[in-house]
Amino acid sequence: MSPVVSYLLVFLGSFAVDLIPFFGPPAWILMAFMLVKFDLNPWITLAVGVPASTLGRYILSVYIPKFSRRVVSAKKHAELEFVGKRLRRKLWLNWLFVLVYSVLPLSTTALFTAAGMARINWVQVIPPFFVGKFASDAAMIFTVHFASKQAGDILHGAISWKSAASIGVGLLILSLLLFLDWRVLLEKKKISFNFRIWK
Repeated sequence: MSPVVSYLLVFLGSFAVDLIPFFGPPAWILMAFMLVKFDLNPWITLAVGVPASTLGRYILSVYIPKFSRRVVSAKKHAELEFVGKRLRRKLWLNWLFVLVYSVLPLSTTALFTAAGMARINWVQVIPPFFVGKFASDAAMIFTVHFASKQAGDILHGAISWKSAASIGVGLLILSLLLFLDWRVLLEKKKISFNFRIWK
């Protein structure tokens, strides 16, 4: 498969994943899969995938008010209220909240559902989301990229304690980012783990 087609698939996949109005795997997982499978450039993958993801989330926030009663479960209403209250503040406070929320591995479906239902102006959400999304996805993508290269060295016989330790540390960091319940940490200041990160 040519690189152009591969990057096109990254764009379309990232767009589609963040366009759907339910809580599923984040777009960075698709980007990471494509990165490893087709040996793509991580910077180009991010440059293609993050804007596609942002566009998908923006369109979600536009159409979600019409379908929110049908697609948003009752269990998510508390989360939407939590997010919605913080989107009705001064611009710099709002940007700070969206930036931090986007950097953390929380589902941004709640963020854009709340923004859409509250009819928040895109200027209050999109710029900080893009910056936070790029930063968080870059951390994930480069962790996966580095781990895959180390694993490739091990498979080709170039095993060392450094490469094995690098993979172990990378997987540990990735696991902490994925399984730490960031919502509980933000709301209740308690450390909790959630191993059911998507349906």
